[in-house]
Amino acid sequence: MDTPTLTSAIVQAPALRPSLRASMLLRCLAIQGSWNYEILVGNGMGFCVEPALRDLPGGVDGELYRQALARQSVYFNAHPYLAGLAVGALARAELDQVAPVRIERFRTALCGPLGSVGDRLVWAAWLPACSLVALILFGAGWTPLGVVVGFLILYNIGHLGLRDWALRAGWQHGLRVASALGHPVLQHGPRYIGRVSAVLGGLALPLAVHRAIGGGSPFAPVPLAVAAATPVLAVILVRLQGRAEGWRVVMWLLAAFVLYSVVR
Repeated sequence: MDTPTLTSAIVQAPALRPSLRASMLLRCLAIQGSWNYEILVGNGMGFCVEPALRDLPGGVDGELYRQALARQSVYFNAHPYLAGLAVGALARAELDQVAPVRIERFRTALCGPLGSVGDRLVWAAWLPACSLVALILFGAGWTPLGVVVGFLILYNIGHLGLRDWALRAGWQHGLRVASALGHPVLQHGPRYIGRVSAVLGGLALPLAVHRAIGGGSPFAPVPLAVAAATPVLAVILVRLQGRAEGWRVVMWLLAAFVLYSVVR
Protein backbone atom coordinates (compact mmCIF):
# COMPACT_ATOMS: atom_id res chain seq x y z
CA MET A 1 0.00 0.00 0.00
CA ASP A 2 2.99 2.32 0.54
CA THR A 3 4.45 1.87 -2.95
CA PRO A 4 2.06 4.24 -4.83
CA THR A 5 2.69 6.95 -2.24
CA LEU A 6 6.47 6.63 -2.66
CA THR A 7 6.22 6.64 -6.45
CA SER A 8 4.03 9.73 -6.41
CA ALA A 9 6.50 11.51 -4.14
CA ILE A 10 9.33 10.77 -6.56
CA VAL A 11 7.49 11.79 -9.73
CA GLN A 12 5.93 15.05 -8.52
CA ALA A 13 8.89 17.34 -7.99
CA PRO A 14 8.58 20.40 -5.77
CA ALA A 15 9.26 23.68 -7.52
CA LEU A 16 12.95 24.55 -7.89
CA ARG A 17 13.19 28.09 -6.55
CA PRO A 18 15.04 30.49 -8.90
CA SER A 19 17.44 31.47 -6.12
CA LEU A 20 18.24 27.83 -5.30
CA ARG A 21 18.63 26.97 -8.98
CA ALA A 22 21.01 29.89 -9.53
CA SER A 23 23.04 29.00 -6.45
CA MET A 24 23.49 25.35 -7.40
CA LEU A 25 24.16 26.18 -11.06
CA LEU A 26 26.90 28.67 -10.18
CA ARG A 27 28.48 26.13 -7.85
CA CYS A 28 28.37 23.51 -10.62
CA LEU A 29 30.73 25.74 -12.60
CA ALA A 30 33.31 25.13 -9.87
CA ILE A 31 32.57 21.44 -9.28
CA GLN A 32 36.16 20.48 -10.20
CA GLY A 33 37.68 23.13 -7.94
CA SER A 34 38.66 20.59 -5.26
CA TRP A 35 39.34 17.65 -7.62
CA ASN A 36 41.81 15.12 -6.24
CA TYR A 37 42.88 11.56 -6.99
CA GLU A 38 41.20 10.10 -3.90
CA ILE A 39 37.57 11.18 -4.28
CA LEU A 40 37.74 13.02 -7.66
CA VAL A 41 34.77 15.48 -7.68
CA GLY A 42 33.28 14.18 -4.43
CA ASN A 43 33.88 17.42 -2.51
CA GLY A 44 32.53 19.36 -5.47
CA MET A 45 29.31 17.36 -5.36
CA GLY A 46 28.84 18.17 -1.69
CA PHE A 47 29.55 21.83 -2.43
CA CYS A 48 26.93 21.92 -5.21
CA VAL A 49 24.20 20.08 -3.29
CA GLU A 50 24.72 22.03 -0.06
CA PRO A 51 22.35 24.97 -0.79
CA ALA A 52 19.42 22.51 -1.13
CA LEU A 53 20.37 20.68 2.07
CA ARG A 54 19.73 23.86 4.07
CA ASP A 55 16.01 23.16 3.61
CA LEU A 56 16.20 19.92 5.57
CA PRO A 57 14.45 19.89 8.97
CA GLY A 58 16.72 21.52 11.53
CA GLY A 59 18.56 23.66 8.98
CA VAL A 60 22.35 23.89 8.86
CA ASP A 61 22.60 23.04 12.56
CA GLY A 62 20.53 19.88 12.28
CA GLU A 63 21.76 16.30 12.23
CA LEU A 64 20.03 15.57 8.91
CA TYR A 65 22.00 18.38 7.24
CA ARG A 66 25.35 17.11 8.55
CA GLN A 67 24.67 13.51 7.58
CA ALA A 68 23.47 14.43 4.10
CA LEU A 69 26.43 16.72 3.43
CA ALA A 70 28.87 14.03 4.55
CA ARG A 71 27.08 11.48 2.35
CA GLN A 72 27.34 13.74 -0.72
CA SER A 73 31.02 14.60 -0.22
CA VAL A 74 32.50 11.14 -0.79
CA TYR A 75 33.91 9.66 -4.01
CA PHE A 76 32.13 10.65 -7.21
CA ASN A 77 33.12 10.80 -10.86
CA ALA A 78 31.16 12.21 -13.81
CA HIS A 79 31.53 14.51 -16.75
CA PRO A 80 31.50 18.03 -15.24
CA TYR A 81 28.86 19.33 -17.66
CA LEU A 82 26.42 16.51 -16.86
CA ALA A 83 27.20 16.37 -13.14
CA GLY A 84 24.23 18.69 -12.67
CA LEU A 85 21.96 15.70 -13.35
CA ALA A 86 23.39 14.04 -10.26
CA VAL A 87 23.34 17.28 -8.26
CA GLY A 88 19.65 17.89 -8.95
CA ALA A 89 18.62 14.26 -8.46
CA LEU A 90 20.57 13.80 -5.23
CA ALA A 91 19.30 17.09 -3.82
CA ARG A 92 15.75 15.89 -4.50
CA ALA A 93 16.45 12.55 -2.89
CA GLU A 94 17.87 14.16 0.25
CA LEU A 95 14.96 16.60 0.60
CA ASP A 96 12.50 13.73 0.05
CA GLN A 97 14.41 11.96 2.86
CA VAL A 98 14.91 8.81 0.84
CA ALA A 99 16.65 6.03 2.80
CA PRO A 100 20.43 6.72 2.98
CA VAL A 101 21.31 3.25 1.69
CA ARG A 102 19.20 3.81 -1.38
CA ILE A 103 20.75 7.23 -1.99
CA GLU A 104 24.26 5.76 -1.77
CA ARG A 105 23.45 2.99 -4.26
CA PHE A 106 21.85 5.49 -6.61
CA ARG A 107 24.83 7.83 -6.33
CA THR A 108 27.27 5.05 -7.19
CA ALA A 109 25.21 3.94 -10.19
CA LEU A 110 25.26 7.44 -11.71
CA CYS A 111 29.03 7.68 -12.16
CA GLY A 112 29.46 5.50 -15.26
CA PRO A 113 26.59 6.80 -17.43
CA LEU A 114 27.24 10.47 -16.70
CA GLY A 115 30.89 10.04 -17.62
CA SER A 116 30.50 8.14 -20.87
CA VAL A 117 27.53 10.11 -22.23
CA GLY A 118 29.17 13.45 -21.46
CA ASP A 119 32.48 12.47 -23.05
CA ARG A 120 30.80 11.38 -26.30
CA LEU A 121 28.57 14.45 -26.52
CA VAL A 122 31.02 17.18 -25.47
CA TRP A 123 34.65 16.13 -25.98
CA ALA A 124 34.08 13.91 -29.04
CA ALA A 125 31.33 15.95 -30.77
CA TRP A 126 30.55 19.49 -29.62
CA LEU A 127 34.11 20.70 -28.97
CA PRO A 128 35.49 19.52 -32.36
CA ALA A 129 32.47 21.01 -34.17
CA CYS A 130 33.01 24.40 -32.53
CA SER A 131 36.73 24.23 -33.34
CA LEU A 132 35.94 23.61 -37.01
CA VAL A 133 33.56 26.58 -37.05
CA ALA A 134 36.42 28.68 -35.64
CA LEU A 135 38.64 27.48 -38.50
CA ILE A 136 35.96 28.52 -40.98
CA LEU A 137 35.84 31.97 -39.38
CA PHE A 138 39.63 32.19 -39.64
CA GLY A 139 39.54 31.14 -43.29
CA ALA A 140 36.79 33.68 -43.95
CA GLY A 141 39.11 36.49 -42.88
CA TRP A 142 38.05 37.12 -39.28
CA THR A 143 40.63 38.65 -36.96
CA PRO A 144 42.27 36.35 -34.37
CA LEU A 145 40.29 38.06 -31.59
CA GLY A 146 37.06 37.63 -33.54
CA VAL A 147 37.79 33.94 -34.08
CA VAL A 148 38.41 33.38 -30.35
CA VAL A 149 35.31 35.32 -29.32
CA GLY A 150 33.18 33.52 -31.92
CA PHE A 151 34.42 30.14 -30.69
CA LEU A 152 33.79 30.99 -27.04
CA ILE A 153 30.27 32.27 -27.71
CA LEU A 154 29.27 29.22 -29.74
CA TYR A 155 30.90 26.70 -27.39
CA ASN A 156 29.42 28.21 -24.25
CA ILE A 157 25.91 28.32 -25.70
CA GLY A 158 26.06 24.52 -25.70
CA HIS A 159 28.13 24.26 -22.54
CA LEU A 160 26.00 26.46 -20.28
CA GLY A 161 22.76 25.25 -21.83
CA LEU A 162 23.72 21.65 -21.09
CA ARG A 163 24.62 22.43 -17.48
CA ASP A 164 21.34 24.26 -16.86
CA TRP A 165 19.26 21.53 -18.50
CA ALA A 166 21.08 18.84 -16.50
CA LEU A 167 20.38 20.51 -13.17
CA ARG A 168 16.69 21.07 -13.94
CA ALA A 169 16.23 17.55 -15.33
CA GLY A 170 17.94 15.98 -12.32
CA TRP A 171 15.69 17.89 -9.94
CA GLN A 172 12.56 17.06 -11.94
CA HIS A 173 13.22 13.32 -12.30
CA GLY A 174 14.89 12.61 -8.96
CA LEU A 175 15.66 8.91 -8.56
CA ARG A 176 14.16 8.33 -12.00
CA VAL A 177 16.88 10.39 -13.68
CA ALA A 178 17.66 7.46 -16.01
CA SER A 179 14.77 8.67 -18.17
CA ALA A 180 16.58 12.00 -18.62
CA LEU A 181 19.63 10.13 -19.89
CA GLY A 182 17.45 8.83 -22.70
CA HIS A 183 16.98 12.35 -24.08
CA PRO A 184 17.47 12.37 -27.89
CA VAL A 185 20.25 14.96 -27.69
CA LEU A 186 22.28 12.76 -25.35
CA GLN A 187 21.63 9.55 -27.26
CA HIS A 188 21.76 10.70 -30.88
CA GLY A 189 23.47 14.09 -30.63
CA PRO A 190 27.06 12.77 -30.99
CA ARG A 191 26.20 10.94 -34.21
CA TYR A 192 24.49 13.90 -35.88
CA ILE A 193 27.05 16.43 -34.66
CA GLY A 194 29.76 14.13 -36.01
CA ARG A 195 28.15 14.18 -39.46
CA VAL A 196 27.91 17.96 -39.40
CA SER A 197 31.54 18.13 -38.27
CA ALA A 198 32.61 16.10 -41.31
CA VAL A 199 31.03 18.71 -43.58
CA LEU A 200 32.47 21.56 -41.50
CA GLY A 201 35.91 19.97 -41.76
CA GLY A 202 35.64 19.80 -45.53
CA LEU A 203 34.84 23.52 -45.60
CA ALA A 204 37.27 24.63 -42.89
CA LEU A 205 40.54 23.02 -43.92
CA PRO A 206 40.80 24.40 -47.49
CA LEU A 207 39.75 27.90 -46.38
CA ALA A 208 42.12 27.92 -43.39
CA VAL A 209 45.08 26.62 -45.41
CA HIS A 210 44.35 29.12 -48.20
CA ARG A 211 44.54 32.01 -45.74
CA ALA A 212 47.53 30.60 -43.86
CA ILE A 213 49.64 30.51 -47.05
CA GLY A 214 48.57 34.02 -48.02
CA GLY A 215 46.30 32.98 -50.86
CA GLY A 216 44.24 36.18 -50.93
CA SER A 217 40.50 36.43 -50.55
CA PRO A 218 38.80 33.21 -49.42
CA PHE A 219 35.79 34.17 -51.54
CA ALA A 220 37.70 33.91 -54.79
CA PRO A 221 36.32 31.22 -57.15
CA VAL A 222 39.15 28.70 -56.66
CA PRO A 223 39.20 28.45 -52.83
CA LEU A 224 35.42 28.46 -52.72
CA ALA A 225 35.29 25.67 -55.29
CA VAL A 226 37.85 23.62 -53.37
CA ALA A 227 35.99 24.15 -50.09
CA ALA A 228 32.71 23.11 -51.67
CA ALA A 229 34.25 20.10 -53.43
CA THR A 230 36.01 18.68 -50.37
CA PRO A 231 32.86 17.41 -48.57
CA VAL A 232 31.60 16.00 -51.88
CA LEU A 233 34.91 14.22 -52.39
CA ALA A 234 34.69 12.78 -48.87
CA VAL A 235 31.23 11.37 -49.61
CA ILE A 236 32.49 9.85 -52.88
CA LEU A 237 35.43 8.20 -51.10
CA VAL A 238 33.08 6.70 -48.52
CA ARG A 239 30.84 5.37 -51.30
CA LEU A 240 33.85 3.85 -53.08
CA GLN A 241 35.02 2.03 -49.98
CA GLY A 242 35.50 -1.63 -50.84
CA ARG A 243 34.85 -1.04 -54.54
CA ALA A 244 37.97 0.87 -55.60
CA GLU A 245 41.65 0.31 -54.90
CA GLY A 246 43.25 3.02 -52.84
CA TRP A 247 46.24 3.58 -55.12
CA ARG A 248 43.96 4.28 -58.08
CA VAL A 249 42.06 6.92 -56.13
CA VAL A 250 45.33 8.57 -55.06
CA MET A 251 46.64 8.60 -58.64
CA TRP A 252 43.48 10.32 -59.88
CA LEU A 253 43.79 12.93 -57.13
CA LEU A 254 47.45 13.55 -57.97
CA ALA A 255 46.55 13.90 -61.63
CA ALA A 256 43.87 16.45 -60.76
CA PHE A 257 46.35 18.51 -58.71
CA VAL A 258 48.95 18.42 -61.50
CA LEU A 259 46.34 19.52 -64.03
CA TYR A 260 45.28 22.37 -61.77
CA SER A 261 48.92 23.50 -61.35
CA VAL A 262 49.47 23.53 -65.13
CA VAL A 263 46.26 25.41 -65.89
CA ARG A 264 46.94 27.94 -63.18
